[in-house]
This record gives sequence, C-alpha cells and structure tokens, in this order.
Amino acid sequence: MIKKVIYSLAIVFLLTGTWGYGEQKQPVFHEITVEGIITAPTAKYIAGKIDEASKEGAEGLIILLDTPGGMDTAMRDIAKSILNAPLPVIVFVYPPGARAASAGVIITEAAHIAAMAPGTNIGAAHPVAIGIGGGGMDKTMSKKVENDAAAYARSIAKLRGRSEEWVEKAVRKSESITAEEALKLNVIDYVAADVQKLLAAIDKKEVSLPGGKKKISTKNAVVTNKKMGTRQGILAAISDPNISYILLLIGLAGLYFELSTPGAILPGVIGGISLLLAFFGLSTLPVNYTGILLIIFGVILFIAEIKVMSHGMLTVGGVISLIMGSLLLFDTPEPALRISLQVLIPAVLVASAFFIAVIWLAIKAQLRKHATGTEALIDVVGEAATDIANEGKVFLKGTYWKATSAKPVKKGAKVKVIKVEGLNLIVEEIINNKN
Repeated sequence: MIKKVIYSLAIVFLLTGTWGYGEQKQPVFHEITVEGIITAPTAKYIAGKIDEASKEGAEGLIILLDTPGGMDTAMRDIAKSILNAPLPVIVFVYPPGARAASAGVIITEAAHIAAMAPGTNIGAAHPVAIGIGGGGMDKTMSKKVENDAAAYARSIAKLRGRSEEWVEKAVRKSESITAEEALKLNVIDYVAADVQKLLAAIDKKEVSLPGGKKKISTKNAVVTNKKMGTRQGILAAISDPNISYILLLIGLAGLYFELSTPGAILPGVIGGISLLLAFFGLSTLPVNYTGILLIIFGVILFIAEIKVMSHGMLTVGGVISLIMGSLLLFDTPEPALRISLQVLIPAVLVASAFFIAVIWLAIKAQLRKHATGTEALIDVVGEAATDIANEGKVFLKGTYWKATSAKPVKKGAKVKVIKVEGLNLIVEEIINNKN
C-alpha cells in the first residue's frame, strides 16, 4: 500500500515538473520601439520604461532602435538611464534597413548588449550631427565640442568593453559601417535576424549592473511589447520639427483669421491650441528665434495689407518673410532636426495662399456696397414726392424722407441720393432717367 502511494506521488511530481525543483519561472523581457528623432520626450519615455521593467521584475529591456539622430542633451539622458539601469538593457538596431546614426551610436554603445540586424548600419556621430551647436561656431569652439564628444564616446565604449578606436572615428570622421563590420570591429556584440534569435544567442551572457554581475536567462523567454502610450506618442510627434512647424503655421493662421474676421471663434480656438502645442515642440528643438520672429513678422505684414492698401507690396513682403523664417527656424546642420523640404515648400505655399485669400475676402468686403445703415442709401434711386427747391420730400424704399437739392426738382422726377446728413437726404435729379 505504501509503495503504491509513493509511486503515485512520483508520477504526479514527474507530470507536474516539480520533482525536487519546483516550477520553473519563465523570464520576461519588455520590448519597446524607438523610431525617428531622439528628443527630450524620447529620453523620458526610455527612462520610464526602464523603471517600469525594473518594478515589474523583468529579466531585461529590449530597445528596437531606428534613428537618424537627434539632440545631444536627450542622447546623454538616455545613455545615463541605460548606464545606471538596474536590469540589462539590450539595444537592437532592427529591422533590416534601420540605422543607428549620430546620437544612435552612443545609445547603442551604452547598452549592456548591443546588437544589429543584417542590413542595418551604425555611425556618423560627429558632434554637429547630434544637435550640438551649428554653423555659427568658430574653429576653437568646434574643436572643444568635438573633443568632448569623442571623450564621452570613448568612455562609454571602454566601460562596455567595445572598440574605443572606432567610436572615436565615428565622432571625428563621421565613419559609418554595416552590422557585419560592426561585429568584426567589436563595435557591437551580436548580429541577429530577429529578437528570438538574439535572445537565444545571449542566454547565460553575463553583464555588469550597478548592483553587480548578472547572468541573463533567456530560455523559454516571454517578450512583452510595451507600446508607447497616447500621451507619450503625442509628445514625441509634436517634438518632430516638421510637426512643430506645421502646428506653428496653423496656430498663426487661426489667430490671423480670428483677428481679420472677429467673432468666428473656432479658428481662434484651433489657432491658440496649435500655437501652445507648437511652443512645446519648439522648446525641445534647437530653435533659431530669428526664424520665429521672421514668420511672425510675415503674419503682421499680411494683417497690415488689410488695413493699408499697398497694392500687394506688403503681401509680397509677408511671403518672403515667411519663407526666410521657415528656412532659418531650426539652427542645426543635422538633417533630422531640420524641416524637410517636402514639408516646407507645400506648407509655405498653402499658408501664403490662405493669407492671400483672407486678405482678398477682407478687401472685397470693405469695397462691397453697404446693405444696412445710412451708407446703404447712397446712390439709391427714388421719386420726388413734392417739388424740391431747397427742401422737400422724396419717396425712397417705401418711406418718405426729408430731402434737399442744390437744383430745383419737380414733383414726380426721379432722384438719386448723393449724401446722407442725419435724417436728411441730399439728392440730385436723374436727367432722362439715367444714372
């Protein structure tokens, strides 16, 4: 009887996988995607996800990276978050066709495990390509910035045991290499086709964390995709220079329409909201305030065209100011942080057409004959109800009016109003019933 009980328990333990060891826990990895320009919202997003993964007991955080570069300050914040992360952070340049350019180089090098997919590239980390300074720097300052960036990159590469020589070339000479070359030169740790293959390759890999050494366990790992929240997505989108620029134009156009046609309300509300969002986006980017002033000055010239008949000169000045302001808006040589010409040209054309259309409608309304008030009586034709020597009466629009005329007018004659003084009409006779 006792033997049967022992055999039964043994079978249960074997079937449930608890014989002597207990249930094996599956390691969980959080996965996030970082695409596009590296800005302040991107840095906050990554820092938040590292903190979240740590609190939820994740084995590690995988960052799928595809970036053309971005701001130096944001890049340093991200590197700092990764270097001080309490859990392994894996940066994977993925999918094929992705890149880790400029700021992306430092972010990749800061990772506990750096990997790339076939068909990706990394490099071009010169200081002017990661949002530091611009064309206005003199040679001495430019050299200082370059030396600082090179030292920063070398220190991170040394900490992670990767090629210090190559990262310095990426900073000083904007060198860029493929995934396979990066692996050969010890710039990254792995080349993998996808996340699952990467996890299989790094099983039992030991990494250094602030709290000590840790072996990464990836056997039967579960990957949980942590998508960017709505709020974070909106902030990241607004921080794109193209989106910020479009919001700025929409905001100015909305306020302009509200000022030119008071009482519309909706354009003013939309314009105000767009301007506030644009100011947030611009605050995270390397803005040239001369560009903003030129754009605002252009709008002022459009408004002045309504008040002052300049025969189009103010409008031309407004269009030129708008174009120049748009070109100067972002003070950086980094293409990722400038307005794309595919966005700039259509935006300027549409905005200029909008302002010109509003100006035309406003001027047309000013020149239109009044439909109400005493001004509406000018040039209206009526009939003399009495003889008019100096004074008399005319029948006009169904009403009898007191009228005067410089020349005598006989009763029944057709008259035209040439002036209105209070409730008195000054008229003149229409000869042969013609205006």
